[in-house]
Amino acid sequence: MEEGEEFRELMLEVFRTRMAFRRAMQRTLRKNHAGITFEMLQVLCSLWYEQGITQQVLSERIAKDKACLTNLMNNLEKKGYVCRKEDPTDRRNKLVFLTPKGEKFKEDIRPILGQVYEKAEHIIGKESIQTMLSELRTVYNVLENV
Repeated sequence: MEEGEEFRELMLEVFRTRMAFRRAMQRTLRKNHAGITFEMLQVLCSLWYEQGITQQVLSERIAKDKACLTNLMNNLEKKGYVCRKEDPTDRRNKLVFLTPKGEKFKEDIRPILGQVYEKAEHIIGKESIQTMLSELRTVYNVLENV
């Protein structure tokens, strides 16, 4: 094998795994008639952990460009799940919040999504997951410092 070939293979497998995860979540959303896409779910999940963040921060957290995020935000606003408010410290920024309807959606969908995590964890095993998690954190730290 060429120098660095194994690492390239690892990164390809990480990407393929991410895509498989996306497809699994998308299937779950469709099967449960959630009415949102995986990308919308990413926005909502970020807001489940922290509300009142700027669109710029949200864009960085879900790795989407501003135009893509604006489209996602418009769709989530139309569904009544999020609202944007002017940032009192900087009028150029908008802060993003879940609406009461968005909070209700969270309560309804989280147990359904949790089933995907629980099933995968049961099949893979907690010990294997801990090992992979540790190794992936090492890879992350190496890549952040290359």
